[in-house]
Amino acid sequence: MSAHTPRPETASSLIETDQRSREIFRQIVDGYLTTGEPVGSRNIARLLPMTLSPATVRNVMTDLELAGLIYAPHTSAGRLPTERGLRFFVDAMMEVGNLTSEERTRIEAQIKAAAGHRNLDQTLGEASALLSGLSRGAGVVVTTKADPRLKHIEFVRLDPSRALVVLVSEDGTVENRLLALPPGLPASALTEAANFLNARALGKTLGELRGEIAAQRMSMERELDTLTAKLVESGIATSAGPGSDRHLIVRGQANLLEDLRAQEDLERIRLLFGDLETQTDVIDLLTRAEEGDGVRIFIGSENKLFSMSGSSMVAAPFRDAEQRIVGVVGIIGPTRLNYARIVPMVDYTAKVVGRLLDGSR
Repeated sequence: MSAHTPRPETASSLIETDQRSREIFRQIVDGYLTTGEPVGSRNIARLLPMTLSPATVRNVMTDLELAGLIYAPHTSAGRLPTERGLRFFVDAMMEVGNLTSEERTRIEAQIKAAAGHRNLDQTLGEASALLSGLSRGAGVVVTTKADPRLKHIEFVRLDPSRALVVLVSEDGTVENRLLALPPGLPASALTEAANFLNARALGKTLGELRGEIAAQRMSMERELDTLTAKLVESGIATSAGPGSDRHLIVRGQANLLEDLRAQEDLERIRLLFGDLETQTDVIDLLTRAEEGDGVRIFIGSENKLFSMSGSSMVAAPFRDAEQRIVGVVGIIGPTRLNYARIVPMVDYTAKVVGRLLDGSR
């Protein structure tokens, strides 16, 4: 969306003091959120609850444009809201809708059904897919990685200098971590290290296993040779890298390819797909939604992640049994998301996930 320099008169004072400006601005935003198309003065004049000529509507639109709330995408075209205008509408004018009882029942039933048969990541994936299906955007979840109880550990040599540490948890999740091997390490050391860890790992978290190995360092060094002992410590100390304590789940990207109206829409979605591939940036943005209770709305270039694709995100945090914020659920889509419908949808989904985590089903 194009940027405008507003005149000294603020957007809020213009709309608060002039009912005509308020109604015309609302029609332009409603039209954009419904169709994505510019709205012209003749159409607005027909839709208004008051009688105004198209010429009068055009004069008011000029004031709204000077205030930085709307713009004309083409010469002689109708008007669209700017990102500044959308932010003003969302903050000051939007009437948030309520979910129907059927929608609440569907959200609760699907997430509870997933929780009964799957691990937490799969349950959160179901929540993400559910939001995607209800909103026709991409559903996203970011959560703190759990420290699950271990079932098995294995070392798989990739080449003379690298191996994978394969951590299999009791809940069925598998995590692979890359490990640098010391020069000259014999193949038997990998088997010996795995056997040593598996004799102690069953039912313990990785943190608990680290503590036990540290406490038994002297006996371990008597039982194992120096290189194998180092391999044991490295295998349970290695991490998945920066930000590895955060986990991103995205579902429903294909929904974003629906209802594309122009070549620029396709380019915007291509850029958004690139944004979603940059997981660290998406996680950083979602984490910002943890800064306060309730739903947060990020619109377009307000955030550097969406500065090129012109996308928006609606997100809400969820809490565990100790009422600690442990993750965020949300929806990413074009700036013409139906915010009034999506805000309560995201909010309710976050509450359902939180109730499952604290055991109050």
